[in-house]
Amino acid sequence: MDWFATALLNWFDQHGRHDLPWQHNRSAYRVWVSEVMLQQTQVGTVIPYFERFMARFPTLTALADAPLDAVLHHWTGLGYYARARNLHRAAQITRDEHDGELPDQADALCALPGIGRSTAGAIAAIAYGRHEAILDGNVKRVLARVHAVDGYPGLPRVSEQLWGLARQHTPATRTADYTQAIMDLGATQCVRRAPDCNRCPIYERCRARIEGRIETLPAPRPRRSLPERRAKLFLLLDRSGRCLLEQRAASGIWGGLWSPPERAVDVELEVLLAELGLIGSTVLSVSSREPFRHTFTHFHLHIEPVEVRIEPSPVAHDRRDLRWVEPRRPDAVGLSAPALRLLSELAASQTQTLEPPSP
Repeated sequence: MDWFATALLNWFDQHGRHDLPWQHNRSAYRVWVSEVMLQQTQVGTVIPYFERFMARFPTLTALADAPLDAVLHHWTGLGYYARARNLHRAAQITRDEHDGELPDQADALCALPGIGRSTAGAIAAIAYGRHEAILDGNVKRVLARVHAVDGYPGLPRVSEQLWGLARQHTPATRTADYTQAIMDLGATQCVRRAPDCNRCPIYERCRARIEGRIETLPAPRPRRSLPERRAKLFLLLDRSGRCLLEQRAASGIWGGLWSPPERAVDVELEVLLAELGLIGSTVLSVSSREPFRHTFTHFHLHIEPVEVRIEPSPVAHDRRDLRWVEPRRPDAVGLSAPALRLLSELAASQTQTLEPPSP
């Protein structure tokens, strides 16, 4: 075992995290779900989501058999919803093609939707004890600093250099502990800003510290301006205060989630009502709400909420992608972040309206 792994494991035995929910009753399924949730999300945020998810979907088969709406509902607020869709689809493939058991080889894991090279390595190492390396964001930061690796880790050349170092240091014994240890070091000490270098087990041999480059390594993503887009979200409310939600297409932004109908800023209200099968409805009032911005990885979306109170046409429709919900008690479906925000605001305003005046 090389010097790096030895120092890291000695540190982990005393200072590592040993009481995370997915470390109890450890299984490939629980490790997999936790690794997917932890992609681009902090541990503190993930823990309550993981516990609720496991209570609802305790086994891989339970996840595979559940409707996608239920899965997205339990993911609401966690973001990056493609992770949930891929998790559900991968569970169905595993149920149908692997007898409900996740493969124990990294290559086979990578063939499943949403499982990349690092996630596959983590599952294989932590759940099955395989000699596989990982390279998540925390590991990239640790290795880039210890070895003074220049360049943005997202560049292919830099990524392959870091993968080489990851493989070099991953021991053939205690691979599961080492994998958790290097993630813990990056998450708790070798953090992005103001790392706790004095307590680091690699302090003496960290080249970034020796060269005074802790704050500049790893190199940040090259700055680029994000394009700006605009859209309207229509809060269509009936006389009882129910809000109409529309299910978005399975692919794309907020794929499969429910949201107030989103349209271009220049859409005519009559056109929207016709598209929703609400021809003949009576418009009682139209008002604008406070606009806000929602930022995605690749663009900013400026949202203009429009509140429209209507008397819906009595003509029934059988569209499964539309549903009326009470803002205070929306159905157990996946909601986009703006939908969650706007429904909460509607619920708060309706509650204030219902409260009796003070004596």
